[in-house]
Amino acid sequence: MKRIGIIGLGLSGGSLAKAAKRAGGYHVLGFDKQEATVLRAKMVEAIDGVLTPAKFKTCDILLLALYPQTTLDWLKQNAGRLGKGTLVVDCCGIKQEICELGNRLAEEHGFTFIGGHPMAGIERFGFAAAQPNLFYRASMILLPPIGTSIEDLARAKEFFLSLGFGRITIATPEEHDRVIAFTSQLPHIISSAYIKSPTAMRHTGMHAGSYRDMSRVATMQPDMWTELFLQNKTPLLAELDAFLHQLQQFRDALANNDHDSMRGLIDDGARVKAEVDKHEQEILKQK
Repeated sequence: MKRIGIIGLGLSGGSLAKAAKRAGGYHVLGFDKQEATVLRAKMVEAIDGVLTPAKFKTCDILLLALYPQTTLDWLKQNAGRLGKGTLVVDCCGIKQEICELGNRLAEEHGFTFIGGHPMAGIERFGFAAAQPNLFYRASMILLPPIGTSIEDLARAKEFFLSLGFGRITIATPEEHDRVIAFTSQLPHIISSAYIKSPTAMRHTGMHAGSYRDMSRVATMQPDMWTELFLQNKTPLLAELDAFLHQLQQFRDALANNDHDSMRGLIDDGARVKAEVDKHEQEILKQK
């Protein structure tokens, strides 16, 4: 039976633990800075025991489900305690700085490091919100450094697919952070800004799917998302600037009562959406 260690038992880490227990064949050890969270995880059998530093070397796979800066600190403090056969995968939402440090420490201390990002979440957080099916059919992004063995990469793929992930996507840290600024971080910022309209207090009875879609991710964990935004500053600024430019075009057309420009902007958006969807389907068919 493979031993899985999980550091951090919030929404992501708790869900990974529950998914591993449901999958079967794994002995799951967990740790969280909140002792009550660890006790609750044991009580509901999401973990089999407490992960202590002495047990780090015994883990086949060690998952770091922490905030970005906490992940960096943990790697610096514990790299020397990791076993040579241990595969370490971090699960942060940004990758460049973490992968750079993790890859360097892995070379120095002999363990294997692969950056990771499970692409799933809900508008709640903490272990109480964790669920074993959170990652069902979701994409798991893996960022193996150059020189990663086929065996280690296959080990990571097999593990995450066993938890219910539907697809493994391989990327570089730079590519990940650039794209995630668009697909994840920008939508969260837009949602947070959108819900702050004074009209939001008057929406009851006059909303449908578009309101729910736009407002859903405004519920964010402030500390975590502040780190994610600020540590991915350059790609996120580029996406924000491009989005503000598009908004300005809509505003100008509206302010000038410009029917042709407004219709053209709407039509162009529909065309681009169709092209993006077609491109995505073509890529998926190739895999």
